[in-house]
Amino acid sequence: MITIKKDNIVEDYHGTQVSDPYRWLEDPNSELSTQWSNWMTKRSHTYFSKTTSRDADRKRLEELWNYPKYFVPKKVKDQLYFQKNDGLQNQATLYRNDSDGETVILDPNTLSDDGTVAMTNYSFSKDGQYLAYATSTHGSDWQEIRVRNLMTGEDLNDHIQYVKFTSITWSPDHSGFFYSRFPEPGSVAEEDESNFHKVYFHQIGTGQEEDQLIHEQPEDKELMFSSFVSDDDKYLCLYVYLGTATENRVYLKPIDSDEKFTRILDKADAEYLYITNKDNIFYFKTDFNTPNGKIISLDLHNPEPSNWQEVIPEQKDVMDYVLFLNDQLVIALLHDAHHQLHVYQLNGNYSHQIELPLLGSITDITRSKEDNEMYFGITSFLSPTVVYQYKMDQKELQVFAESELPFDTSAYVTNQVFYTSKDGTRVPMFVTHRNDLNLDGENPVILYGYGGFNVNMTPSFNPAILRWIEKGGIYAVAVLRGGTEYGEEWHRAGMLENKQNVFDDFISAGEWLISQNYTRKEKLSIMGGSNGGLLVAACMVQRPDLFGAVICRVPVIDMLRYHKFTIGRYWIPEYGSADNPKHFPFLYAYSPLHNVQEGVKYPPVLIATAESDDRVVPAHAKKFAATLMEKADTESTIILRLEAKAGHGLGKPTSKLIEEWVDFYAFLDMELNEK
Repeated sequence: MITIKKDNIVEDYHGTQVSDPYRWLEDPNSELSTQWSNWMTKRSHTYFSKTTSRDADRKRLEELWNYPKYFVPKKVKDQLYFQKNDGLQNQATLYRNDSDGETVILDPNTLSDDGTVAMTNYSFSKDGQYLAYATSTHGSDWQEIRVRNLMTGEDLNDHIQYVKFTSITWSPDHSGFFYSRFPEPGSVAEEDESNFHKVYFHQIGTGQEEDQLIHEQPEDKELMFSSFVSDDDKYLCLYVYLGTATENRVYLKPIDSDEKFTRILDKADAEYLYITNKDNIFYFKTDFNTPNGKIISLDLHNPEPSNWQEVIPEQKDVMDYVLFLNDQLVIALLHDAHHQLHVYQLNGNYSHQIELPLLGSITDITRSKEDNEMYFGITSFLSPTVVYQYKMDQKELQVFAESELPFDTSAYVTNQVFYTSKDGTRVPMFVTHRNDLNLDGENPVILYGYGGFNVNMTPSFNPAILRWIEKGGIYAVAVLRGGTEYGEEWHRAGMLENKQNVFDDFISAGEWLISQNYTRKEKLSIMGGSNGGLLVAACMVQRPDLFGAVICRVPVIDMLRYHKFTIGRYWIPEYGSADNPKHFPFLYAYSPLHNVQEGVKYPPVLIATAESDDRVVPAHAKKFAATLMEKADTESTIILRLEAKAGHGLGKPTSKLIEEWVDFYAFLDMELNEK
């Protein structure tokens, strides 16, 4: 045991005095903070040393993970490129499908000894000569871009730094690419290192210092830019974002021009996603005055909404993906949180539905305009991604790649159920378990949720969950407000002053599982990460009587100061800011850090964070753990798992994923099975 320091810091938020005794934990490098973190890590190791299931879980998880994992391919100049993980590789490898088999183009596993350098983005020049690829180290959001000559297999000297969340957009003449970057660290004040985003053009074979500045808006330093080139190669276009707000802007200019961008959609009044264009007529998917989305066309010479043409009106279901191919629009609709594919003519006439082989999620869609075909992946809770090729002319669907699982899923089932939230809202939930499940209230449950930032909780496959269900567990995923499964209204019902709806939806999911005899509260665990970490922390604090265990991953916890760390300000459109007197009351009301009560016995909680997390900094998890340890009943179990050489989850190697789940299951076995 070490002596726990408490800062005497009290801040005035619009007349409310708020103490922050563990602010010193925000500095990860101070001697005291380091000592505390080392002590908590030793406590964690001591806790896990008492568990008995780790070796068996690790062995079985390695078996379950060991199958080929295929990603949706991209076709470039008649060459098909795709990523595949052979099984237990730390990172997926990029291949080219040649006549004589699969040729390795780039193997990220060779970039580090421990698999903690990941390829996070890649883009081909249209002539198929170059590959630009971005890498991240230890899970950091900061990335570096390099260029590989696909003819020789060698990297050029080109090296781009200071980028994150960037697109890589090749110019039509293949001479280079557009990208966006932040200021070089040290060139601006520390709080501005994630401001002043700029768009540059990088000429192949030159140094980054020679890159041409394409666009900046220093007067709006918080804006971010993502570039793309129009289908006809005539226009350079920018999406313009303010943080994670759904609403965006669109700028464009002739690609061979030095003139400034024309701000054709500059009100940030809705989401606008480019589909295609025919000369000056541009097609967009937008939720302007239509929460489920519609497709419109506009004339660059008269882009005002009064002049828009509605091509495909709002549907009953949400428009999720739209792909343009040979004068046809392929639209992925979300129907009760799973995908359906429909094809329309560009004039708006309906063509046909592409019947999907299972109820699940589309993971990605790519197109080959030359061959009039597309590729897409489908996954579900009991099926890893199967990649399909669809030929538009023949209306023919065939398997491109699928995995053979080391697991018989026929003994298991996923059911979609619906329950009622606190305010009467009907909420969907997916429940996966054995076919012969006995509803006796004795089944251990992992209830998973997210609920925010337009992120949709559609069916997805995770090999770790197979281990849980084969041990007799139930895996439930609640489709909470805050996503866009039912359109932008569903999202808005779970953001800003409506955030409590998300917690109510999740709590109601747990109550429904108990009322239907799937489980009892002592066997009910909840899990979530990032915004989902906030979710489970808030629900744990609000309803400590309802849950048997909590796994809180890389969580946002301090809702009064989250926007002061790294890119936290990006989330203000979703959460609000405590600096705003209108936002402070609802943030303070649910902020997990500020609602831990003295003497309450909270359910056992495993708080997992990572040293290199520069998206949701570890200070959130650390301050939460310290506060719980100070205030909670002494019988409360509080474990902080602090992982080295890892970040928010970006590019996490397979070996670390398996070790993480080994600990999760050791924790659940210890805490749920004893009850």
